[in-house]
Amino acid sequence: MNLHAIGAIYRFEMARTFRTILQSIVSPVISTSLYFVVFGAAIGSRIDQIGGIDYGAFIVPGLIMLSLLTQSIANASFGIFFPRFSGTIYEILSAPVSTLEIVIGYVGAAATKSILLALIILATATLFVPVTVAHPFWMLAFLVLTAVTFSLFGFVIGIWAQGFEQLQLVPLLIVTPLAFLGGSFYSIDMLPPLWRAVTLLNPVVYLVSGFRWSFYGQADVGVGISLGMTLVFLAVCLGAIHWIFRTGYRLKA
Repeated sequence: MNLHAIGAIYRFEMARTFRTILQSIVSPVISTSLYFVVFGAAIGSRIDQIGGIDYGAFIVPGLIMLSLLTQSIANASFGIFFPRFSGTIYEILSAPVSTLEIVIGYVGAAATKSILLALIILATATLFVPVTVAHPFWMLAFLVLTAVTFSLFGFVIGIWAQGFEQLQLVPLLIVTPLAFLGGSFYSIDMLPPLWRAVTLLNPVVYLVSGFRWSFYGQADVGVGISLGMTLVFLAVCLGAIHWIFRTGYRLKA
């Protein structure tokens, strides 16, 4: 394992984050804080509890997961897309660095950034609403697994995209709507039976449900199912990246 190569890619990506800290960290934290102000303090106090949990506290795991998904994808997709766009990707591909080491460098940095952001948002949430974490180990486990999985997904998007417009296409048109409809702001048990059944086709439901269970011990679906769905998506993303590097899809053309 070439640790120097992994460290070089990782440090370069992390340095890019701190060079653009207003866009990478401050902006998402402020945007999410507005949700806490509006839905937690202003509107949340007028909404009944959900499962015995104040509405403002209930939406905290969903909002953290929403930021985690979008930032993991954005960090990883831009991280690998820009070297392709500038042509410097060929220097990496021709260097004595394996596929695994490249993926660890880029995905590790993207996941680290999104986890750091999620923890800052969690700390910020405690300023607005009461938040408890019933299962800290599983909270961190879901946080890390989701960050790595969606960073891998963003890595795939960054290789697939042929322009900046396509880079934003999947996160804006698919991931964000799925996150909003995945129980971030409500329990899917509040939906009519037909729509609840349809919502279960949304993979984000399982991420939000498992993550919320780690906070309050309550979930819309079994925590084992949530963990299993996360691992399945992780395996699919790893398989896609293995195929991309084996075939050279949009890397060697």
